[in-house]
Amino acid sequence: MRQAGLFGLSDHLKQLSAYGDPLEELGRIVDFEVFRPALAAALAYGVEADT
Repeated sequence: MRQAGLFGLSDHLKQLSAYGDPLEELGRIVDFEVFRPALAAALAYGVEADT
């Protein structure tokens, strides 16, 4: 297995973008921010557990 270099991940992500990364395309189509309030409430972000 080849070890990634210092900029390996960055280069890989640039290549994905150049070839049409499906997740980037999905992000342009779907407004995921609509789900943020429901997820924040369900996951209780920012709320400290009682000890």
